[in-house]
Amino acid sequence: MTDDASPDLRASDADRERVAEVLRDALAEGRLGMGEFEERLEATYQARTYGELTPITRDLPAGGAAAPAPVSFSKAPAERGGWAGRIVGGEGSSTGGFAVLSGFERRGRWTVPKRFNCFAFMGGGEIDLREADFADREVEINCVAIMGGVQVIVPPGVEVMVRGIGVMGGFEHPRDDGPPEPGAPRVVIGGFAFWGGVGVERKVTRAERRRLKEQRRQERLERKGTRHELHRARREDRGDAP
Repeated sequence: MTDDASPDLRASDADRERVAEVLRDALAEGRLGMGEFEERLEATYQARTYGELTPITRDLPAGGAAAPAPVSFSKAPAERGGWAGRIVGGEGSSTGGFAVLSGFERRGRWTVPKRFNCFAFMGGGEIDLREADFADREVEINCVAIMGGVQVIVPPGVEVMVRGIGVMGGFEHPRDDGPPEPGAPRVVIGGFAFWGGVGVERKVTRAERRRLKEQRRQERLERKGTRHELHRARREDRGDAP
């Protein structure tokens, strides 16, 4: 790990994949046995911070280099289309939602205003921010739920602050709430719930779930292929017939 990456920062899937690639090269070059390779690979995919990833390749060369060099976790500047590209300024494309004995939803590609007001009476609403743009770096969602409910869905990396008041009802805080990503917006959720509730949960988009599923499938195939090649090489070394 380089000096400009704190060991306490959360590692991304791309960081873990870079470490896994170094391990696969080390296995192919005979630097690691199969048992140690599998142990380190398992530790790689379970690692949550840079501090947990760094020791895994500390004694290995990176990318086939002649001398050992730890994998670098320094971050490149944010690319266009990241959080900076989703904080667009201006006005929101929708300023509120209203549900009386009915429901409302805001999802897909829309712009969250600086303040979004919603009301649910014996009804419900869903506010999905996973593909949304944001009018400002901090936006407020004010919910009033009376014998009804509102569900707010936020993507990973967005900072969430819950300030609502519940009377025979409540405001739910998101689970698995890790540190916010650099440049991500802050979402402040407030309001009032009476015999109702406002739920907050983190979810990735369906496209991201499919991408992660395909990535895991490819990794399993690569590990299977690596084990097959190693076993074949061992049989050849012993002079066994294929």
